[in-house]
Amino acid sequence: MSAERAVKGLRAVLPRTASFSTVTEPSPGSARDWRPDALVSVAGQTIAVEWLRAGTLPAVTNVLNRSPRPYVTVIVAPKMSEGARAAAAKAGVGWVEETGAAEISLPFLIVSRTAPPQLASKQVRWRASDLGVAEALLEGVRPTVDEVTKATGMSSSTVTASLAFLAAEGQLEADAARGRKSARSLSDPGALLDSYASAAGAFAPKAEIHVGLLARDPLAAIAEIGESWRKQKVTWAATSAVAAAALAPFATQVAPLLVYIDADTHPQLVAGAELVNLSPIRGGRLALRPFPTKATAKLSEWRDGLAIVPWARCYADLMTTGVRGEDIATNLRELMLNE
Repeated sequence: MSAERAVKGLRAVLPRTASFSTVTEPSPGSARDWRPDALVSVAGQTIAVEWLRAGTLPAVTNVLNRSPRPYVTVIVAPKMSEGARAAAAKAGVGWVEETGAAEISLPFLIVSRTAPPQLASKQVRWRASDLGVAEALLEGVRPTVDEVTKATGMSSSTVTASLAFLAAEGQLEADAARGRKSARSLSDPGALLDSYASAAGAFAPKAEIHVGLLARDPLAAIAEIGESWRKQKVTWAATSAVAAAALAPFATQVAPLLVYIDADTHPQLVAGAELVNLSPIRGGRLALRPFPTKATAKLSEWRDGLAIVPWARCYADLMTTGVRGEDIATNLRELMLNE
């Protein structure tokens, strides 16, 4: 399946006049310990094609670290992050998105395409509740209806549907169909994280405002603001680089600054800001948004004086903030998945 998608993805962005065929066997003298997903011939030249289920910086780095690579390589993924694109380009490796975007620069082949405008989808496979259940599982909650319901505050029927969805997606597995050994377990935390982050990035925030924050120590300032919210019984939690600074310190600079609060609309965000003497301002340093899911608020924890979102949500938010955010996200991912 991966080889088929990789080949189709590459073929779709090539000029119609380009000669193209699949190479069934590696050429003589190639490294036997290196097996790409597919080998194709383009204009008489052999290209190794690698399929990635998620075009993230860690996934691309893994491909680039494989040595030796006896063929020029093109990476194909549903979508490539900015950091992944930059890393591939720096290494001289081409990339292709299933959206139609592509950047391939080889001595015998140059392709540069942007993705066409996408029509709005009538059906989103992931629901907000599925995101919330995924956050719980990546926090280590056992994938049972009772445990997830207790951890997230969601209804048992909603949790049941979300667990069934994740099982159908191959994210959960059971030792047996029924009986004592039929309990589900998480198949691959890294795979679930990739799917979750990709889905989370497709959900636009319901509202957002920016407020001014002049303090030199943003963590201390946000902790102080958060304490004022807590005293007024307003639920809040930091995410993105703020949360990462507490979960997995990586850099001295903490940006962007993003906090979720208990609100649903733009006026409610403004009211929440005014409770702690903050005013909306264009280009303000601190962004405030409603919690993306009910589970995100329920699963948040306190650390170093800060309310922190589940680490998977922090990771997903960082992945949408450019190359620098991806660097911080990669550090967070490696730390949390290796714990």
